[in-house]
Amino acid sequence: MLVDVHAHMDFDEFEKDLSKVIERAKKNNFVAIISNGINLESNKKVLELSKKYPIIKPAFGFYPVAAEKSSKGKIDETLKFIEESNPIAIGEVGLDLRSGKKLEKQKEVLKKLIQIANKKDIPIIVHSWKAEKEAIELLEENNAKKVLLHCFFGNKELTERAVNNGWMFSVPTSVVKTKTLKKLVKRVPLNRILTETDAPLLSPYEDNKINEPSFIKESIKKIAEIKGITEEELEKAIYENYQRFFKH
Repeated sequence: MLVDVHAHMDFDEFEKDLSKVIERAKKNNFVAIISNGINLESNKKVLELSKKYPIIKPAFGFYPVAAEKSSKGKIDETLKFIEESNPIAIGEVGLDLRSGKKLEKQKEVLKKLIQIANKKDIPIIVHSWKAEKEAIELLEENNAKKVLLHCFFGNKELTERAVNNGWMFSVPTSVVKTKTLKKLVKRVPLNRILTETDAPLLSPYEDNKINEPSFIKESIKKIAEIKGITEEELEKAIYENYQRFFKH
């Protein structure tokens, strides 16, 4: 049984053929696709998709670059929606120093999202592009309980720090062609690994076609190879990690 713990099924790329994408996932033995919202409108769309397709599990979040560009009123409205909802996780949230510029504003929003995740006792799915150290420090300082680092590009020291904190890591399908992600798989214990696509982004294929949950079969092959276990053993371990971490 396969899982995709970080995708964006509400994105425009899936608008025309989402039902076909879902059918392909089911045929490939998927049991859950966690679709992550990135702002208020996205969260609402994810909620509707989760009602239409039970395989889609809703995570509600506020992408850091979206958060820093939002007014106080929009931030408050988004946080209120998340707080009053029942998502499987809080995500996608975090810090971004690649495209983002207002780190302090991002941090203020993330602190509030950590509080919501802790209060609901659900995982928080964290983006940390070019801000791995800053994200880890903030999560620690605010006593984040259930942390999933999505597509983590931190160094060996930061990875070990997160492992020691008891956090999880979701490995995207692009692990098949990305050296840093292969290193991550080597460093992280098997009981801390989950699979993701970040669909429609981070395709495992060289032509970068639109990514989708079914393509996780490619990362399963690569992760199993790196870990020196069979694909069946890996799938079983990841599904157990999913059940334990998301209580689902």
